[in-house]
Amino acid sequence: MGVREDVSSALTRDPAARSRVEVALTYPGLHAVWFHRVSSRLWRAGFRLPARMLSQFARFLTGVEIHPGARIGRRLFIDHGMGVVIGETAEVGDDVLMYHGVTLGGTSLRHEKRHPTIGDRVVLGAGATILGPVTIGDDCLVGAGAVVLQDAPAHSLLVGVPAVVRARRIDAGSIAGG
Repeated sequence: MGVREDVSSALTRDPAARSRVEVALTYPGLHAVWFHRVSSRLWRAGFRLPARMLSQFARFLTGVEIHPGARIGRRLFIDHGMGVVIGETAEVGDDVLMYHGVTLGGTSLRHEKRHPTIGDRVVLGAGATILGPVTIGDDCLVGAGAVVLQDAPAHSLLVGVPAVVRARRIDAGSIAGG
């Protein structure tokens, strides 16, 4: 997992990206992921307060809140970023594309798994909310504004409030189809 891989992922997924330098310097979603990597290491090493302080500083700078306890896979790309919240027990797979306003939130006050698990190559549309210890399978597409409260198998399309799970048609021209 590295900076170059993250920048390449952003260049591949954002048609507005012009250069590696532009992406590295101006993409707050990438900056949030980079801060998270450091705060997560602190968290797992038992330095909980410094980890939380760093994550809150990153939130202040980027508008993206990722709890240091969350597990984030490789090449997560948070496009636009503002308003994204990823809770403590959330798990995010590899090659996930997340738009602004996404919430991976909890529904329990107990010390247990209370946030979502997101599979690989999932696209989370703007304002999507996934609540509780649900699992979203690989290659799913969660529509903008959807509120997901139940598990979804791989290759699903989730739309609506509450979200309805539908079979997903893969289109080579779509953002998640290739």
